[in-house]
Amino acid sequence: MIGAAKRRLTSPAFAEDAAEEMVASRSFWADAGRRFLRNRMAVVSVGMLGLLILFALFGNLLARWTYEEIDWNLLGRIKEEGGPSLSNGHWFGVDELGRDLYARTVQGTRTSLMVGFVAGPVSVLLGATIGALAGYYGGRFDRTVLGAYTIWLAIPYIIFFVVWQAFFGRSLGQMILVIILVNWTAGLLIVRGQVMMLKNREFVDAARMLGMSDLQILARHLAPNILWVVVIYTSLVIPEVIMAESLVSFLGVGIQEPNTSLGALISAGAATMTFGTLWQLAFPAAVFVIAQVSLFYIGDGLRDALDPKER
Repeated sequence: MIGAAKRRLTSPAFAEDAAEEMVASRSFWADAGRRFLRNRMAVVSVGMLGLLILFALFGNLLARWTYEEIDWNLLGRIKEEGGPSLSNGHWFGVDELGRDLYARTVQGTRTSLMVGFVAGPVSVLLGATIGALAGYYGGRFDRTVLGAYTIWLAIPYIIFFVVWQAFFGRSLGQMILVIILVNWTAGLLIVRGQVMMLKNREFVDAARMLGMSDLQILARHLAPNILWVVVIYTSLVIPEVIMAESLVSFLGVGIQEPNTSLGALISAGAATMTFGTLWQLAFPAAVFVIAQVSLFYIGDGLRDALDPKER
């Protein structure tokens, strides 16, 4: 009998079965990482976004002018001499007030990315938490959350921006806070649906029988099973938040001068493009497009890698 067991352990069939079991048992996140790396556009987009983040963080080290310093020698001659130049240090040219567009693009990129990468994840975390509680407890609390969700969607967020900033002023901190408040519903419905589907599963019943509290069940058992949904949704919300910030800045109710963002720079460039100063629009718009395209491809890559249906 021992000889038969030994022959079984050394047989090719046993090795194949063991290999299949190892492949099947590898972790969800390791498998998702492999599939994400096979997505060439997503990997390239990660590299592009990384370069953009480095540009936002360290691009001012290459600037010869500050973002609010005016080149008085170019005032009145911006159309003729205010374009991109290596001799005077204005790599991207100057804006309509004679300020260095390269330094302002660096600052605008930093502002837009900061708003996106702070307000986006916090908004999703807030919406996911409320949605998880609504889906888990149900009843009156769930109906109240859904009612608030429906009412909130009917409020134009541009009006909310204007009213908020009329009371509290226009600053980067206020911009991040108001975007979080506007997007508190992000991820709410999808997380609520996932929790409603999982809360009556056997592993949750077993946790209740072991005496675990609702908070422990949510944190230890339900949260890990919906984390992939939160990650995917966050990757999609970040470019939407950057777009929203750029839109309100384009409309003139965003970041206040002398600070700037990509939306404010695009707005200023669009206002002067008829005078032939196309560089004032081209460079901020190019950075904005690179950021948005990279983030959307990364989001698509994460969705394909993390969706269990794609396994």
